[in-house]
Amino acid sequence: MASFRDARLMLLDSYDDGLIDEEELLVLYDLNTSKNPVFPYESYERFELTDMDEAECKAEFRFEKSDLPQLAEALRIPQEFKCKQRTVCDGMEGLCMLLRRMAYPCRYSDLIPRFGRPVPEVCMITTTVADFVYENHAHRITELNDAILNPESLERYAEAIHLKGAALNNCFGFVDGTVRPICRPNVNQRQVYNEHKRVHALKFQSVAIPNGLIANLYGPVEGKRHDAAMLVESGLLDSLQQHAFSGTGQPLCIYGDPAYPLRLHLQAPYRQAVMTPQMQEFNTSMSAVRTSVDWHFGNIMNYFKFVDFKKNLKIGLSSVGKMYVVCAVLRNALTCLYQNQTSYYFNLEPPTLQEYFR
Repeated sequence: MASFRDARLMLLDSYDDGLIDEEELLVLYDLNTSKNPVFPYESYERFELTDMDEAECKAEFRFEKSDLPQLAEALRIPQEFKCKQRTVCDGMEGLCMLLRRMAYPCRYSDLIPRFGRPVPEVCMITTTVADFVYENHAHRITELNDAILNPESLERYAEAIHLKGAALNNCFGFVDGTVRPICRPNVNQRQVYNEHKRVHALKFQSVAIPNGLIANLYGPVEGKRHDAAMLVESGLLDSLQQHAFSGTGQPLCIYGDPAYPLRLHLQAPYRQAVMTPQMQEFNTSMSAVRTSVDWHFGNIMNYFKFVDFKKNLKIGLSSVGKMYVVCAVLRNALTCLYQNQTSYYFNLEPPTLQEYFR
């Protein structure tokens, strides 16, 4: 496939040979001129992970250099990626390109010195790898993952939460919604406008468990949607009614804020105007441990800041919701390798990378 530059050179040769006249040259030359700036990339070498320093790797990709092959194996990254316009990329290069893109808000042109590829190739490779991760691993958080939500694990989670002072002894996790600001769209602005936060946004629902992982993620939905409505749409309660039981058959539950209804498998704080000391003590004890769900949202934003830069999150031009899900999967991978403040707080180790992605 010829580039704009190749097409222009062919036009100039055709003009020199008398195949086209001056007027035809001007018209065709303008049509074959890209509106995007041309960034030089030939002077940069192609990406080689072995050439990178340990500190550079951790800063740019969020993973230790020695752990990247392990991550690629767990994600089942192929030997090479082939884009739709037939650009070929090494599997490790593609994974590192996605990690670099998500790690911090940047332009595709900023990746040229690291990967030695033109902007269109960087864009297509990043999109291809993100699609691969989403299609092959999104189900690990968008559906109930038996590897981390089996009865034995649920009992361990409930015990860890209770030992930290929670009044409930059968609570294995916490549910909450998060508002992720986006760039104001040209159409359907009312649907994505969140009046509480006063931003245009997408919303996600997350279930956090005490070993530091995001156990379940639902979304995106419109920013105006209420948390209770999102709960119904997600089907989470139906799934809990089927699976949230201990090995002995005891019902287990998750805990949410006052926006959620009270159910057997979903508990919330007391909301009476006048509360007894026992009610207040219950609310205080559960609120102290429930803050861990906010840590999970913060972890995604802190380690993959691209999804926190709303000016570049334009629905209709990019897959904003898909990128957030991919970053949540990668955040779980980070937790499996290095733990986080939630797992340290509850003194509960997450599964290994191989166990989580088996």
